[in-house]
Amino acid sequence: MHIVGIIPARMASSRFPGKPMARILEIPMIGHVYFRSKLSKCLDDVYVATCDEEIAAYIESIGGKAIMTSDAHERASDRCAEAMLTIEKNTGKKIDILMMIQGDEPMLFPEMIDAAVQPMLDDDSVQVVNLMAPIKTREEHDDPNEVKVVVDLSGNALYFSREPIPSWKKGATEVPMNKQVCLIPFRREFLIKFNDMPQSPLEIVESVDMLRLLENGYRVKMIETQYDTYSVDTEEDLKKVEMLMKYDQLLTQYSSK
Repeated sequence: MHIVGIIPARMASSRFPGKPMARILEIPMIGHVYFRSKLSKCLDDVYVATCDEEIAAYIESIGGKAIMTSDAHERASDRCAEAMLTIEKNTGKKIDILMMIQGDEPMLFPEMIDAAVQPMLDDDSVQVVNLMAPIKTREEHDDPNEVKVVVDLSGNALYFSREPIPSWKKGATEVPMNKQVCLIPFRREFLIKFNDMPQSPLEIVESVDMLRLLENGYRVKMIETQYDTYSVDTEEDLKKVEMLMKYDQLLTQYSSK
């Protein structure tokens, strides 16, 4: 199995322009994601896919690999698919599993990547995996920037929403409440198939691309992680994450680079 991590990143975020280069403890956020992804045991290589020279130049300055992609992509999966084909052309080696690692997850742990890939190594029928983490506060549950997910008894996604699901009115505190963590491995051919599918109605309404798969009858395997991580969607999130990362156990492994 040839497994490659790709981190899609662009400066033109609608909610937080310039987000990838926003500094957390003096290191750009994209740097944290790159360094931490490189610590994964299952990834053979890690690349940053971007349409911005500023991001590419920074990644190369820290010894990383950047792939320039089109600036027309609106979806991270499209950017990753273009980068995947470029990497294959440049290296002459086919990628079996592409691990899509969102560039706004600076608190990720490499064990989370390994855990997300494992179901695909154990079962050839698993085509895509998402991580999920427990929601611990009412504020998180109500936050539209946090994508919530409910699963069936086999651990496959039933629905994703930016609304607070399951409902607080019907005893949500008595059943698991989980949020999506955007570390998503795809099998190569399935990523291409996914990108060829038209956007689906619920995907558009919720602004969650995994719903395209559910609406087309495919399964999305969910794996729970107990690591406390927070994505960065706003400047307020950035301040919160910086405070939480001051005593981060992984930081010492790369902060001097």
